[in-house]
Amino acid sequence: MRPVFVQFRCAPGKTYQVAQAIYDREVVSELYSTSGDYDLIAKVYIPEDEDVGRYLSERLFDIPHISRTLTTMTFRAF
Repeated sequence: MRPVFVQFRCAPGKTYQVAQAIYDREVVSELYSTSGDYDLIAKVYIPEDEDVGRYLSERLFDIPHISRTLTTMTFRAF
């Protein structure tokens, strides 16, 4: 499994609704609210044999009220 971090910018007033929808899909291992340009950050473990973009698109990115995402790939834990 490969960990990636995904940040979500939500439509105004919809952060809690988006967070609940993400949580309900049981795809992320951790989900936090954040300050700054994005409202939420999630840690997602992607199976080694899966395409990251397709995996995230099919499982998370169709949630209503997400206006933008930023995916950060990881390579090594220290």
